[in-house]
Amino acid sequence: MDCLWCDEEIMEQMTWSDFLLLPSKRSLCANCAAGLEFISGSRCSICSRSSEETLCLDCQKWKKAEGEDVLTKNHSIFTYNTTIQEMITKWKYRGDYCLGEIFKDTVVQSFETAFGYVERDLIVVPIPLSQERLTERGFNQAKMLTDFLPVETKEILTRIHSEKQSKKTRKERITTRNPFSLQETVKKNVILVDDIYTTGATLRHAARLLREAGCPQVYSFTLIRG
Repeated sequence: MDCLWCDEEIMEQMTWSDFLLLPSKRSLCANCAAGLEFISGSRCSICSRSSEETLCLDCQKWKKAEGEDVLTKNHSIFTYNTTIQEMITKWKYRGDYCLGEIFKDTVVQSFETAFGYVERDLIVVPIPLSQERLTERGFNQAKMLTDFLPVETKEILTRIHSEKQSKKTRKERITTRNPFSLQETVKKNVILVDDIYTTGATLRHAARLLREAGCPQVYSFTLIRG
């Protein structure tokens, strides 16, 4: 089998990176897998940022502003580096759907590790794209990630069209009005899924709607911590 990223033939030899990424059906060669950096060591208990503090400065600010953080916990897998930036750009913005398979086994394993303790009477909800953005890209990367998970998934959020988050400043992301609408009330715990946690504003907008509608706890699961 050829590597999905560099197209080189995958040699049958196991490395620690291979084991972590794709032990059953490897989609990355050892060299490409080594370029992905897992978050390790101490991290913020809320947002998953590498931090020696239990609560990082950003989450302290959210808590101060909100009184109670609407997001119970986010768990991210990878740090944002050049390798994953290039992969995400090609997968997400250039429509190379199959590249998402690179992350499948890691997503499943990390989800079980991060949320195995959460009572399984829950649903997973992908962060939606606006209809315009979905048409432009051809698929929703968050929905692809949720499809990997062995739990119930519901698409109960819709999103209005707006300027791309990547073009907004940090302040604009945090202060923008809530772009989501809730189509169905949920009384179960929810795990929101997205590809990247940057400021946390997008996830908290969605979490706020769910909490206000009676959802007990809202967690999030993201591929990358920006």
